[in-house]
Amino acid sequence: MLKANDIGYWYDRQENSLFEHVNLEFKSGNSYAIVGQSGSGKTTFLSLLAGLDKPRAGQIELNGEPINQLGLTKYRQSHVAIVFQSYNLFTYMSPLNNLLTAMAVTGSSHRGDKQFAMSMLSKLGITDDQMTKNVQKLSGGQQQRVAIARTMVCDAKIVVADEPTGNLDEENTKYVIEQFQKIAHDQHKCVIIVTHEPDVAAACDHAYRLAKHKFTALCQMVLKDSFYPLEISSCGRSFLFFY
Repeated sequence: MLKANDIGYWYDRQENSLFEHVNLEFKSGNSYAIVGQSGSGKTTFLSLLAGLDKPRAGQIELNGEPINQLGLTKYRQSHVAIVFQSYNLFTYMSPLNNLLTAMAVTGSSHRGDKQFAMSMLSKLGITDDQMTKNVQKLSGGQQQRVAIARTMVCDAKIVVADEPTGNLDEENTKYVIEQFQKIAHDQHKCVIIVTHEPDVAAACDHAYRLAKHKFTALCQMVLKDSFYPLEISSCGRSFLFFY
């Protein structure tokens, strides 16, 4: 279990904090969406969960142990896989070599297993021919699929994604979210997605909104003064999504 324990973050002064006293739990086998207006601190919070930055107050814990005690470098290498909006693939490599490199760097239990890497790419619709092409010759949707396949070949049990569908069309967005759900449910990983898209949030098992420096579970929200409502449903629940 990944836990945010009384987390706070600010840049210069505490009174200008992005958020404070955040207490959230993220469990394996579940997908989570974090939504909110631009500048609210969603990506900053995600970077804390990923061990890319340190909170100003509180601590991030993995299975009860503060990640700074594990060592942030070791934590990132062994426990977290990150999917970026801009893909962050090695542009001079093929999709297959991108996966093999990730497996080697992270010490994956499948390290060096070319067939395993190819099977993961194939599951995400990358053909044998595309696997060996330079990754820049693929479309944006295909590159994002490669980035997701990269998380599937590593042993990390936590997957964090920052606006992973931001550059994709509707068809690819739907496909990518389906794959994140499979990663959570079939591989029993914890998937945490920052998104602006109601459909993405609705597809996740849990959703939180960051607004006015606080996180609120969307299904429990009582909203009176927002002005851009969209009704969305997830797993039989109906709730309101507001910006």
